[in-house]
Amino acid sequence: MNISRIWVVQGIRQSWRDYYQLTKPKVVALLLLTAWVGMLLAPSGASQPWLMLVALTGIGFLSAAAAALNHVLDQNIDAKMARTQRRPIATGRVSSQQAMTFAVTLALLGFVLLYALVNPLTAWLTLASLFGYAGVYTMFLKRATPQNIVIGGLAGAMPPLLGWTSISGTLSAEPWLLVMIVFAWTPPHFWALAIHRRDDYAKVNMPMLPVTHGVAFTKTAILLYTLILMLVCFMPYLVGMSGLVYLIGSLCLNLGFIGHAWQLKFGDDPKQAMRTFRFSIYHLMLLFLLLIVDQQWFWRWH
Repeated sequence: MNISRIWVVQGIRQSWRDYYQLTKPKVVALLLLTAWVGMLLAPSGASQPWLMLVALTGIGFLSAAAAALNHVLDQNIDAKMARTQRRPIATGRVSSQQAMTFAVTLALLGFVLLYALVNPLTAWLTLASLFGYAGVYTMFLKRATPQNIVIGGLAGAMPPLLGWTSISGTLSAEPWLLVMIVFAWTPPHFWALAIHRRDDYAKVNMPMLPVTHGVAFTKTAILLYTLILMLVCFMPYLVGMSGLVYLIGSLCLNLGFIGHAWQLKFGDDPKQAMRTFRFSIYHLMLLFLLLIVDQQWFWRWH
């Protein structure tokens, strides 16, 4: 009897871990960080903690639903790639039907929460982002063009705008600057990983840039995009949205990203692609946190 109970408990724990993995928690956490910054930068955002919590929960549910749908739609290629072959659906630990039910439930909960307790604009924009990622990017662009991550990256860049609208209830120019930062950051971030996993993508005939245009071309594209990213990151300062703390910090972070891209392009270390990929994650996290630190510094001294 004790052994049976142990098996049941272990089975429940494994099941929860599998469903948790379906949500791509690390990716969702990074998206929620950028949404949170968008909330804090919105007018009167810091004075509405309850609204921020509800909005983050709703955006998180819909982002997790998009991630789960991605698992369902990519299950055939996931089973063939070393990086993804141990995912819950690819291994059969969670069925497609179970994952779809899970994703739809999360999406409905998130949409209703945002629509009823935040505002309809944020609800519809977040739902549109879900369809953009799971439908347009995963089902079509990912398999159709090597520019998939450039075009489809807009869906993943939307959380700062969603955060802003959840507080203000309106669209304005400022959050679009934050969207542009994430949009410019996405290609060099993802292409660095794609270089490391080029053989995986080639095996499943996925037209990622290193497969269709070669690793050397992709390295050049990464370097050029990091230069573009640095220019885009200047924009919050140029329009008065941030101050010197952000300007200096973002300059240091972007020079670091460019340095990694330079080593990737002109060096011969096979591990540099993954170093660049990992640095890019910290780059975006710290960049958005700098916006908050800068805002607090600004109000303290003005």
